[in-house]
Amino acid sequence: MENIAHNTNLSGKALWTGRILSGIFILFMIFDGGIKLVPLDIVLQTSAEMGLPATVGFARGLGILALLCTALYAYPRTSILGAILLTGYMGGAILTQLRIGNPLFSHLLFGVYLGLIMWGGLYLRDRRLRALIPFN
Repeated sequence: MENIAHNTNLSGKALWTGRILSGIFILFMIFDGGIKLVPLDIVLQTSAEMGLPATVGFARGLGILALLCTALYAYPRTSILGAILLTGYMGGAILTQLRIGNPLFSHLLFGVYLGLIMWGGLYLRDRRLRALIPFN
């Protein structure tokens, strides 16, 4: 039991790195959800190019979903649930990029990059996650 407690201790640098990574991710998701709520013309054009419904209702629905999941991620008591839900959201984005044949590193893996930032930030700032997945 003592070993688990030791592995879940945070240094100040790790905690702040986690907060910064999480903050960057949260800001990106607020931007992404926000442009879908309006929605900007580029959102509707991109949806059409991806074979998704290019409607205001569809864009707003995605924006609301993204913002709700991001709020769960941002709130410490529900951050792990939010991360799990956002992983599913990113998976859908990755699948859509794969389906239409977009470039690997710039488009297809963008959701993976976001997921790494999201989970990395959470891992560095949340003792519960480090206790659940200890890297020793």
